[in-house]
Amino acid sequence: MIKQENRVPLYIQLKETLRTAITANRLKAGDKIPTEVELSDKYNISRVTVRKAITELVEEGYLVKKQGKGTFVQTQKIERKILHLKSFTASCEAHGMTVTSKVIKKELINPDEKEKERLMLEEDDQLIHIQRVRYADDQPLMLENNFYSFKRYKFLLEENLDGSLYELLEEKYGINLNNAGETSLEIVRASDQEAPLLDITIGEPLFYLETVVSDTDVPVYLGRQYIVGERYKFSF
Repeated sequence: MIKQENRVPLYIQLKETLRTAITANRLKAGDKIPTEVELSDKYNISRVTVRKAITELVEEGYLVKKQGKGTFVQTQKIERKILHLKSFTASCEAHGMTVTSKVIKKELINPDEKEKERLMLEEDDQLIHIQRVRYADDQPLMLENNFYSFKRYKFLLEENLDGSLYELLEEKYGINLNNAGETSLEIVRASDQEAPLLDITIGEPLFYLETVVSDTDVPVYLGRQYIVGERYKFSF
């Protein structure tokens, strides 16, 4: 309850009211909070006061603003070490999240010279491109692009790829993904290709992770992943 006569500034009272609602789980992760106008009317305070309270909650990680959509309760960030070979499924499950996948593409493409070199492909080999959207608790988190040698991994074209590829390769085919090669991580902006698949606005920040993962010394796949920045954290 916000009291006009209280010596505590109004924006701090609103900030604590919203924060308490979040920590008490009355406002849940992913919930959209009322607009500035609605909060202003509800508590009989100015929009400037509302904006200051929301700005501080955004800065403290309780809320996140999404352009054109509104302000939402921040969801839990999934954390992993950049060079730790834990699968996406295992990372999410370690945070108590349910993982699902949707296959967008399963296609054969011709590799360029750099891809041939990084995956040690024979001259006449092709690439299997598997693109999937990975979900954590029904929210899209990653657009996954994995590229495999067709000659070595053509069996993937016949497999159900809705689950963990790490588990499939290890448990069914004895392929142990235990070595990450050269890995790069950068921040990019979501394009008109990634944004609709990840249910975000064009221009929102994404992690772009590129790496070659091997079974000992044999390259298995080249990964090019786009990860929603607000829901993921890398440590070094």
